[in-house]
Amino acid sequence: MAAMSPHFTQLPHSGVSGVSDVIGAGGAGGRWDGKPANHRAGELALGRQAGPGTSGSDHGAEEEEEALSGKDEEERRIAEMGRPMLGEHVKMEVVIEESYEFKNTVDKLIKKTNLALLVGTNSWRDQFIEAITVSAGEDDDDDECGEEKLPSCFDYVMHFLTVFWKVLFAFVPPTDYWNGWACFVVSISMIGLLTAFIGDLASHFGCTIGLKDSVTAVVFVALGTSVPDTFASKVAAIQDHNADASIGNVTGSNAVNVFLGIGVAWSIAAIYHQYHGRPFRVDPGTLAFSVTLFTIFAFVCVGVLMYRRRPEIGGELGGPRTPKLLTTALFFSLWLMYIVFSSLEAYCHIKGF
Repeated sequence: MAAMSPHFTQLPHSGVSGVSDVIGAGGAGGRWDGKPANHRAGELALGRQAGPGTSGSDHGAEEEEEALSGKDEEERRIAEMGRPMLGEHVKMEVVIEESYEFKNTVDKLIKKTNLALLVGTNSWRDQFIEAITVSAGEDDDDDECGEEKLPSCFDYVMHFLTVFWKVLFAFVPPTDYWNGWACFVVSISMIGLLTAFIGDLASHFGCTIGLKDSVTAVVFVALGTSVPDTFASKVAAIQDHNADASIGNVTGSNAVNVFLGIGVAWSIAAIYHQYHGRPFRVDPGTLAFSVTLFTIFAFVCVGVLMYRRRPEIGGELGGPRTPKLLTTALFFSLWLMYIVFSSLEAYCHIKGF
């Protein structure tokens, strides 16, 4: 008499195939199935007929096949419906266990989704606590392990370098006040004041070391006012699945600086001088040369971005390591060339327009 294997199996929730050695006891002369059956989570199909590779006895086989012929259609219909089909003298308890790897993955996704939704704060207290607290950098490996990551030495250095600005902007009203309008107005005002302060500080610094205003503007002022846009583009490139937000932020900020910044300032100055009965004139200086050089380099950058859409690279940002590093080096060299040529033209080492 064929022995019965343990009628108990455990299947992981993630759908990993399991193997069950269910052997039916039909007596010394009966047929028994020894072919393992594969199971997935939530599915169980145990056939009563022996297939290829099945051991058994032919005693009474013809009588059994005649008895089964009338039930073939019904069993096939039940199997197609996805219901368990159990043979005679076969019992099994299937326990679907929770997959810890799958659970950790789901918990990690839910955590990131909740953090993405919490884009604001509820009180000034939370803002100041966050500003003076040293937080660790994001690391996916530590999130999967479920352990809280401790701040590194680099995190402490960056915190103490930026704690003044963190505390300063912690005075911005929380996003819950006035549906976010208080935060928007105050933050824009503080950014404007900080930009004006950086501009005046850079101008005094250039005057102290003997730099012309045009050189100070393209080096220190432009660099200081563009750093926030750079970090904003970095965050957008990491969080979004495409490059629209990061590149659009760069082009949009340039458009705002040129059309809105210069346009509004010069319009106010023109209206003021016209009201007092005198004309308003601005010396172009090295503006023509700088704008022409900037336009040429901008066309080069746009051409590179269009070339990066080729299938072997895949897009404007990211891609294989070698094209990514080459693009970074090219854009950085264009910025250095722009500064060098603008400075040489400002000090009359090369002839401008």
